[in-house]
Amino acid sequence: MKEDFVSVIIPCRNEEKYIANCLDSVLLQDFPKEDLEILVVDGASIDGTGKILQEYSKRYPFVKVLYNEKKFTSISMNLALKKSKGEIIIRLDSHAKYSSDYISKCVRHLKESGADNVGGVLKSLPVKNTLVAKAIALSLSSPVWHVGAHFRQDVKSVREVDTVFCGCYKKATLQKIGYYNEHLVRSQDIELNLRLQKMGGKIMLFPDIVSYYYPKGTFKEFIFHEFRDGIWAVYPLKFTKTFFRIRHYLPLLLVMIMVLLSVASLFSKPFFYVLFLFTFFYVLAVSFKSLEIALKENKIVLIPFLLAAFAIRHFVYGAGSLMGLIRLVV
Repeated sequence: MKEDFVSVIIPCRNEEKYIANCLDSVLLQDFPKEDLEILVVDGASIDGTGKILQEYSKRYPFVKVLYNEKKFTSISMNLALKKSKGEIIIRLDSHAKYSSDYISKCVRHLKESGADNVGGVLKSLPVKNTLVAKAIALSLSSPVWHVGAHFRQDVKSVREVDTVFCGCYKKATLQKIGYYNEHLVRSQDIELNLRLQKMGGKIMLFPDIVSYYYPKGTFKEFIFHEFRDGIWAVYPLKFTKTFFRIRHYLPLLLVMIMVLLSVASLFSKPFFYVLFLFTFFYVLAVSFKSLEIALKENKIVLIPFLLAAFAIRHFVYGAGSLMGLIRLVV
């Protein structure tokens, strides 16, 4: 096996709307196909995902389908890692598509930089042509009390970071740190990268590596997604005893401050004024950013939808984290 043989691993579950788009973008890569295998792990899908994957595996011999009855991404990743042949591992998300030079640049930067994990910038695209979908996509790229990492922002220069979207590793590195934590339903990549850094590993972001992500398209879906993400920003402490970065806990802090001030204001009038001022400055800051984004997009009508998207990102995520904290303690 060649030293730069690459195993691309794509965990997925119920992704019939996106998996073909993802696989097509991988098949269009400029990286030599004889040096590539694509391992797609179906996490017990109940839609048409399995049928689509079988069609691709029949047409392309280097596309192999694995099955994970336990569903979770961390288990899917470890299953594929143990069956992979490549010395280089690239983990991809089925809800995204990738620039045609994504794999070749990942491999080149991994080898030339000496880093233990490399990745690039992630650009969010609306899943449909609605103001809600566009506002959700734009909110994910904004640094207003950002829950996400540098890879979601408009980074222009190479930099060392604490995590990247998906990631490209040497297989030996993943073997050394112990693969993915199978207790984690979400946040498994964050925890893996924190563990990597604790062992002296280096994670580098290269802005010329580009991928495109499709977030949720309705506020209902977005609320459910952010609430679960919020839970798994805190609940992993039950299994890892390792704190995430401070940005992951800012929405929790916001929600706890609002709750405490609301309760205190019932008994003391000065706390009511503090609550009012706190809320006023929050709304002012988010409104200013929403106006800035709307003007840049030349769509003033986006402002209320952006305000709603930011509120969901902050308060729903924070409420999820509070639920995670309660579960952790109780």
